[in-house]
Amino acid sequence: MLILKIFRADEWADLRANGETQGAPIDVADGYVHFSTAEQAAETAAKHFAGAEDLFLLGVETETLGDDLKWEVSRGDALFPHLYRSLKLSDVAWAQPLPLVNGVHQFPAGVV
Repeated sequence: MLILKIFRADEWADLRANGETQGAPIDVADGYVHFSTAEQAAETAAKHFAGAEDLFLLGVETETLGDDLKWEVSRGDALFPHLYRSLKLSDVAWAQPLPLVNGVHQFPAGVV
């Protein structure tokens, strides 16, 4: 199953440069890397990245994460994927820009 991570450009650059990351500041504060499912991603972008430009969307296959991935209740009592280890560059199946057009993030066709 594919799960999604939204990163700011500097966070994505950090992951590429270092090969792994503890995530964005919110991830570090919470002690795990936050992900969204395809169904949750647009709401995550609107809630946590409203108006933000220079974002990247990363796709990660859950099968590569093993037992370090936990599904936990979060927003709206929905289960969200949380990674309890650093995210490695090798975990990322793909990444691409997440442009902001007229105030709405434009997800790739077929992803959300």
